Amino acid sequence: MDAPKRRETMPKRILPLTDIQVKNAKPKAKEYKLSDGGGLHLLITPSGGKLWRFKYRFGGVEKRLTFKTYPEISLADARHRRDDARKLIANGIDPASIIKAQKEEKDIVETTFEKVAREWFSKNEPVWSESHCKTVKSRLERDVYPIIGSRAITEITRGDVIALIRRVEARGVIETADRIKIYCGQIFRYALNLELIQHNPVTDMRDVLTKRESGHHAAITDPKKLAGLMRAIDEFDGSFIVKCALRIAPLVFARPGELRQMEWSEIDFEILQWNIPAEKMKMKTAHLVPLSKQVVAVLKELHPLTGNGKYAFPNHRTNDRPMSEVALLAALRRMGYSKEEMTPHGFRATARTILDEVLQVRPDFIEHQLAHAVKDPNGRAYNRTAHLDERKKMMQLWADYLEGLKSGEKGILF
Repeated sequence: MDAPKRRETMPKRILPLTDIQVKNAKPKAKEYKLSDGGGLHLLITPSGGKLWRFKYRFGGVEKRLTFKTYPEISLADARHRRDDARKLIANGIDPASIIKAQKEEKDIVETTFEKVAREWFSKNEPVWSESHCKTVKSRLERDVYPIIGSRAITEITRGDVIALIRRVEARGVIETADRIKIYCGQIFRYALNLELIQHNPVTDMRDVLTKRESGHHAAITDPKKLAGLMRAIDEFDGSFIVKCALRIAPLVFARPGELRQMEWSEIDFEILQWNIPAEKMKMKTAHLVPLSKQVVAVLKELHPLTGNGKYAFPNHRTNDRPMSEVALLAALRRMGYSKEEMTPHGFRATARTILDEVLQVRPDFIEHQLAHAVKDPNGRAYNRTAHLDERKKMMQLWADYLEGLKSGEKGILF
């Protein structure tokens, strides 16, 4: 008896979809597919969505691509995309990799300056003081975002940034313009590290802004004028507590807020060191200030008067609060120094300039003692004890230099 003939099954032929079928496809309780052939099908969801999908195999693995939705993509457009994808597969190229690369490129192009700036801000917010965060945020929102915030960061040029900061400068706030230039430079550097841009347009802009002859942090950087200031401090006839703060201010590189909030518990007379806790610092990082013999002498003069309290420089009304924010400023004005000549914050600039230009101290020692964000050659932030021995020598060198200026010592460097 002859064996029965095997019936060969022919592959199921898929009829192409029509525009009417695609348009009239209704949702059902469960999602379902309408196939067009060649791996292309339309997925209809229970909510009524219609998504074009393309199924294919590459490297022995089944994959899927989504070609957006209908009617955003018509039947004809979906077929063109399917055919393009099949050509790539035939040439050994995975269409998914091409689409991914195109999406990444589009994301980079569409990344706005404001988006990057807000991300940069959020990264720094945890280590900045509340007041500094508020200042940076308000300056960006008022002066930067309305001008370049909505533009793609890749399209912003050096000329755009210069125009921006000069616009702020035109209002007469040169310091704010300078700060905005710094913020923009840091934001572009952040974008550069993320490989969103190829170069930082805010480089070598030192001479873009009008040089300030005076400003909020006016400082004396001429040694001869500084000698006069040091003598004026010694002759100050106001409050003894304020006078002690004035005598110490040029010697410790501290910000005025850090100095006036100095607590006796932070002073270590054995190792001659002032330990400022992180919560008092602008960058929220604990800081060490080596104390010269001149600073120690002033503190020992002051201790019998305020040593039983919390603050080295208490408020004149109550020992429970530190000295007023304006006490040092008022003292300088009483001594005859205008806001265009000297400010309490200016003592930092005085030290930084003369130590670098006159005494030839290494800039990284100075910057670290100023509690600036100094990094080592490997890009790591220095810890608070970095170069401590060198900083101790620097602080004593500086105190001796100021003492020599004040006394008119022969041979002192100018």
